[in-house]
Amino acid sequence: MVILNQIIENINKHTVVNNCFYRSRTTKFDGRIVECDSFPSPIGTICEIECNDKTSVTGEIIGFKENKNVIAVHGQNANIVLGSSINVINASTNINVGDDILGRVVDAFGNPIDNSEDELFLNEIWPINGKPINPMDRKPIVDKLDVGIRAINSLFTVGKGQRLGIIAGSGVGKSILLGMMTKFTEADVVVVGLIGERGRELGNFISEILNDETKKRTTIVAVPADQSPLLRIKGAERATAIAEYFRAKGKNVLLIMDSLTRVAHAKREVGLALGEQPTSKGYPPSVISMIPNLIERTGSGGKNEGSITSFYTILADSDDTNDPVVDTARAILDGHIILSRELAQLGIFPAIDINFSLSRVMNSIVTNDQKDKAEFVKRMYSIYQENKDLVLMGGYSKGQNEEIDMAMESWPKICELIKQDYKTKSDFSDCIKKLDKIIRK
Repeated sequence: MVILNQIIENINKHTVVNNCFYRSRTTKFDGRIVECDSFPSPIGTICEIECNDKTSVTGEIIGFKENKNVIAVHGQNANIVLGSSINVINASTNINVGDDILGRVVDAFGNPIDNSEDELFLNEIWPINGKPINPMDRKPIVDKLDVGIRAINSLFTVGKGQRLGIIAGSGVGKSILLGMMTKFTEADVVVVGLIGERGRELGNFISEILNDETKKRTTIVAVPADQSPLLRIKGAERATAIAEYFRAKGKNVLLIMDSLTRVAHAKREVGLALGEQPTSKGYPPSVISMIPNLIERTGSGGKNEGSITSFYTILADSDDTNDPVVDTARAILDGHIILSRELAQLGIFPAIDINFSLSRVMNSIVTNDQKDKAEFVKRMYSIYQENKDLVLMGGYSKGQNEEIDMAMESWPKICELIKQDYKTKSDFSDCIKKLDKIIRK
């Protein structure tokens, strides 16, 4: 009889819907975190929470605590009270994908937000957390990818399947550089994740990028800064999953994530809410483990698959390039482009710092001639930066040092190579010609 009463009590507490969905009630609410009576559903399950004003908000299971489910609320200022009912609406970890998503702007749940009257028809599925790839099955990086940026094509050549970070402080031109890549690249498909950025910038970026030509190959996942941290994380995962789907179809994909730092900040909020201890500069361990997990999903695919060339913008607060997020990402990426505030103040855009930027695969995909010329330009740039104060102060006279003389003579040509109008594309052949002009005396 006691056992029968326990079974009846459990049935009353957890109402099964369609043999897989459950219903429960809140037992605790603290800001954006809800605790409710436990029911068997995995982390990542999407729930609907009834509010006191007869409306509802969505939330996501992020953990378990003392036989209770912990749910993070997606909405702002939700009128949730103790005893509010909770319904599971989606326990699947798959997302809907398909060619129809090209040319569209979607949110973290995959719902279109571009005010288009066309219905979004997606007839295939892909796991939002990706499919594991045996590292031994990945194809080597052997082909160049033309990104349309003169300084990158010539001095930091990108390979198809390479992962790079764009590291800079605020207001140095990261978004402009990404917009140029999105428009000018030769990739088959471009997936842009605008995560945690200002709402105003989303509209400007999208209106600038999605023209008649780029619309056929571009999809944008937009989750602005005022959205829940879980939605920001989910937006980054969705953008990566869409890129994986097209890679599996044999496409060469360019994935642009703006910004990885905002995703890390969102993960920090969730980790601290779950009681993780902050370690390096307030980041819990889950942030440090999330970054390589997200990045490693991109890159070259297996046999008969394409590749994902990925660019991640990383915000260096106060121009500190030793921030934990910067350090962790730089260690796992195949190169990094560092933007210089000094060049930006001189009006040189994109403000790429040649001294500190690096492409780890360039030497294996370009000719020896281009490699030697790029090394010469980098050396001249470095010598100029080291001696410019001495020259400007009048402490150096021409003819005292041959290399300093060459650096001073090469500087205007180097500036011409780096500087590029954001509306003008520079293909690979044009970049090599500009590089040749610096070498000629």
